[in-house]
Amino acid sequence: MEITDFDENTVFGVIGVCGINGNLIARLLMDHGFKVQANDMVNEEDCRFKAALKDYPEMKIYYGEIPETFFTSSDYMIIPTALLESKSMLYHKIKKYGIPILTVKDILEIFEPKHPVICITGTNGKTTTTTLLKHIAYHAGLKPCEHNLMGLQGNTADIPPLQSRLNGNINILETGTFGIKGSLEKLAKACKPDVGLITNITPDHLSENSSFLDYARVKGELVELLRNKTLVINNDDPTIESLLKELNYEGNLISFGLDTNSNKTTLKQCFCGKKVQIKEFCGGVGVYECNCGLKYTKPDYLACNINDKHNQFILKTPYNEEYEFKLGIYGIHNIYNAVGAIIIAHETLNISYETIKEAVKSFKGVGGRMEKIGISHNKQIMVDYAHNPAGITSVLKELKNAYGTIVDVITTSSESGIDGDKEILDCAAEHANYIVPASHNAYLCAKHALDNGKYTDKIVLPDSMPEGDKKGTLGATVEQVLVGFNKALELDANLVVCTGEAAFKYKDIIKDNE
Repeated sequence: MEITDFDENTVFGVIGVCGINGNLIARLLMDHGFKVQANDMVNEEDCRFKAALKDYPEMKIYYGEIPETFFTSSDYMIIPTALLESKSMLYHKIKKYGIPILTVKDILEIFEPKHPVICITGTNGKTTTTTLLKHIAYHAGLKPCEHNLMGLQGNTADIPPLQSRLNGNINILETGTFGIKGSLEKLAKACKPDVGLITNITPDHLSENSSFLDYARVKGELVELLRNKTLVINNDDPTIESLLKELNYEGNLISFGLDTNSNKTTLKQCFCGKKVQIKEFCGGVGVYECNCGLKYTKPDYLACNINDKHNQFILKTPYNEEYEFKLGIYGIHNIYNAVGAIIIAHETLNISYETIKEAVKSFKGVGGRMEKIGISHNKQIMVDYAHNPAGITSVLKELKNAYGTIVDVITTSSESGIDGDKEILDCAAEHANYIVPASHNAYLCAKHALDNGKYTDKIVLPDSMPEGDKKGTLGATVEQVLVGFNKALELDANLVVCTGEAAFKYKDIIKDNE
C-alpha cells in the first residue's frame, strides 16, 4: 500500500485519539492533507492529550461512543495494537464492515519523514542536548516537528518515528532505550536518521544478564544506521571511541571535547577487555589511555578557557576559528551538551554562530534538570532527574561547586539493581555533605553502609521508611520521597536537591510540602 492509493476524499477513522499513537497518527494524517475522524471511549474532559489536538479543528472527534456513521464513512481504520492483537469486538465489527485496518507499521511505511532527521542518544544529557538544539532552531526561524504530548519525554516506543512525520521543517529526535539488544535499531531505523549524536555512554539499565559493554553495543545500533552519514560524538568518552573502533565506523565523523582540569582518576571498561584509565572531567569522560592502544586525541571542536561557574567558554573549531559562548545554564556536563548542539546547529542546520550565541544564552534548561522549585527553612530546594552514577556525579559535583553545603535526597532505585544503588550512594557520598535515602533500595543501601561503618558522617536516615517498592522506572513512592525530603530540611545546608525520576514526578507535591 502506498500513499498514491489515497486521495483528498479518503477518510481515515482513528480509534483511541486520546492515546499516544492514536493522537500522533490522527495529527500526522491531518498534516498530510487527509480527512480524519477520531474516537476515544473516555469523556472529553478526561482526554489526556486533548491539548495536542487544538490545532486541528476540522477533525471530528467522538468521545465516549462510536456512532454507526463512523464505520459507514471511514475508508480506512487505525486501532490500538492491543485491540488488534486481542481480536476485540471492535476489531470484528470493523472487519464486518469490510474496512481495511492500518497498523503503526503501515503508517510508518506509507509516510516518510519530509525533512532531515537528527537522532540524539546517550546515557546522560540527551534530553538537554535535544531541547537546546530545538531552542537554537526555533531562534533561527526553523520549526522542529513536535509530538506535543504534555507530560511525556517522548524518547521511546513509536513516538520519535511518528513525530518525525508531523508538520515542521526539521526533525530533532531524542532516541533512548532501556539497553535491550535491538531496541535502538528498531526505534532509530523507523526514524530514518541522517545525522546522529552520542552524548556519552555510562553504566545504566544493566540487568543481571547484560554487561556494560552489552549496553554500549545497543548505542552502537545507531552508529550502524549512520554509516556514510554524519555522526557527532563526545571525543572524551573512551567507550564511544572504543565502540567506533569495534564497529569499524566509516562516515562523516565529527568529534568534540573539553580542555579543563581534573584531579580525579577513574577506570572504565574497554572493548579489548581491559580497563581504560581516565583523568576524569565529568562522569566517565576525560583524557584516557588503554593498554590496547586506545588513546585520547584532540577533538575537532574543543571547548577551552572554561570559567569557574562552568557557563562560559571559547570554542575552537577545525577551521582555526574561535568563538566565545555564554550559557544560560551551568555545569561541565552542560558544556558538553551545549557543544554537541552547537556543532549540529552550525554544521547541519547552517545556523550562524551569532544566532547560536544568542540562543544558548537565553536557554534556561529543561524541567527536572537542576530545577529550582522554591526556598524552605532558608535552603534552596531543587529537583534533578539524575538516576545513574554518572548523572549523580555530574550534578552533585556542579551543585557542590555552586552552593557549598548540599543535601542529596536519593529517590532512585537503579535499573542495574542493588549494585547500581550502592554505586549511586558511593557517588553521592563523594560530592554531597549529607545523604538522605528516600526510596526502599536507597534506604537498604544506606543502612548497609552505616552497619559497615561507611559514611557515618554523611548518611542521615529518616525515622522510618514507608512501605513500597519500585514500579516500572519509578524508584520511590510519594510517601517515601516526602519522608526523605522533610528529614533533609532538618539539616544545616544551603541546598536540598532531590534526585531521581520520583523527585521529578512529585516535584509539585514536594513544593507544596515546603
